[in-house]
Parts: sequence; C-alpha cells; structure tokens
Amino acid sequence: MFLELALEPTTLAALAAVAFLAGFVDAIAGGGGLLTIPALLTAGLPPHLVLGTNKLCATFGSATAAWTFYRRRLFEPRAWRRALLATACGAGLGAWGAHLLPGSWLNQMLPVVVFACGLYMLINPKPAQRTAASTPRTGRQWPQGLALGFYDGIAGPGTGAFWTVSSLLLYPLDLLRASAVARSMNFVSNAMALAVFVAAGQVAWALGIGMGLALMLGAFFGARTAIGGGARLIRPVFILVVLALTLRLAWQHWIGAA
Repeated sequence: MFLELALEPTTLAALAAVAFLAGFVDAIAGGGGLLTIPALLTAGLPPHLVLGTNKLCATFGSATAAWTFYRRRLFEPRAWRRALLATACGAGLGAWGAHLLPGSWLNQMLPVVVFACGLYMLINPKPAQRTAASTPRTGRQWPQGLALGFYDGIAGPGTGAFWTVSSLLLYPLDLLRASAVARSMNFVSNAMALAVFVAAGQVAWALGIGMGLALMLGAFFGARTAIGGGARLIRPVFILVVLALTLRLAWQHWIGAA
C-alpha cells in the first residue's frame, strides 16, 4: 500500500536535517533512531507508520555506512556469514512478532540494557587492539545474530550500540572493527525488518525515501569520520549517544508511563 502524507515544506526540511544528523551519528556510534523516531512522531505520523518508515530511511543509512567500512577492508563478510544469516532470521522474526506480542516488558528493560553498554565503555576505556587478521569464533555468531536481529526487528533503539559492545566482548576486535561489524549487521536487520513492514503496508514511501537520502549522506560522512578518527572519536560519541538514549528511554517508559 502506497501512503501519501500531507506535510508542510518546513516540516519536510526539518525531518531531512534530522535524518542527516542521525545518519552521521549512527555511522559513528549507533543510536540514529534516537533522533528519527521522535521526529517522525512529532511530525504527526501514526505510531504504526513510524517504525516502518524509520526502517526504510535507516536501511539507506546503514547500507551506506556498511559499504564504506567494507571498502576500507574493515569488515570481511565471509568471516561473518553465520552472523549475517542469523541476524536476518532474527530480524524477520522480530518484526513479525512486533505485530503479535506486547512489548511493555521489553520497554521497561531498555534503559537498563542501554546504560549497561555505556557503563562497559566507561570501565573499559582502552579495548585491546587486535589485528585485522583475527578471525571471530563462528560458534558465537548464531546466538548473537539471532538475539540482536530479533531485538532490532521488534524494538530497535540502541541496536548498533549492542552490536558494538557485544562484538568487543565476544571477539578479538578493536573498537573500529567492532563498529564496522555493528553497521553491517544493522543494515541486514534493517533491511529484513523493512521487508516485513512493507508486506504489512506500514511504510510512508515518499517521506521514508526522502529522509533516507538525507540519512545516507550523513552516514557517508559519518563513516569516513569514524574511520579517520578511530577509537579516539568513536568512544566519546558512543558514550554520549548511549547516555542520551538511556535518558530518553527512561523518561518514555518509566517516568512518562507512570
């Protein structure tokens, strides 16, 4: 189903600007949905369209960031093929489950889980620097991909941060390569979840494509900035995004719901 939305030109321009900033931040540290989802809600979209439209524009951005990291040889798909497949399966199940399962219990846990990511980075300020030749253990890719793919399909906020932290914990990666893995897996889960939302007719195409192009441009510059700045740039931006995400989720699901 193709949906037409009547939005003011100033609103469209503001949404495009937010999408550009979200793409830039998301390519560096994740958390772009922290900006785009509230912006879409503020623009007056029904909640069921917000998730689908956000997945459309997020797919543009994550694809651009993932391709940039891949071209710089910071991500090797063959070494991560099990995680790629597991993430796709988990995201499909999660997006389908979003239409069937109540998510109130998950919402209550989101601030705690997201804050734990930031806490890990604070207490582990200098992740071990590993070589590019290090090979990830394939046995850990299936549970990681299924869990995080499912989460991205059914909820989404903080998925990139979860991928970054869990990859640092599970594999011999430095922060830059963990970010490359996060962006690549985020693209897979976004694309798979988007397919489910498209089938359900829950995407505002014109708006999503417009924001997606702006987000793609932001992701291009963000990924190049992350590669150039390395861990010294990624770490502080990551922590700031995580703290902001924690505060918003706590307000939304704890204080606001009280």
